[in-house]
Amino acid sequence: MKLLYKDELLNIKGGSLNFSVYASIIAAAVSFVVGFFDGLARPFGCR
Repeated sequence: MKLLYKDELLNIKGGSLNFSVYASIIAAAVSFVVGFFDGLARPFGCR
C-alpha cells in the first residue's frame, strides 16, 4: 500500500454531482415551496 504525499493529497479531486442529483434537489425544493404556499392558502385541520 502506497501512502500519498502532501502535494499528491492536494491534487485529489472529489466526485462531482451529476444532472440527476441536481434535478432531484430542484424537484424537492419546488415541491416544498408549492406545498408550503398551498398550506398557507388552504389550511386543513388535523383529523
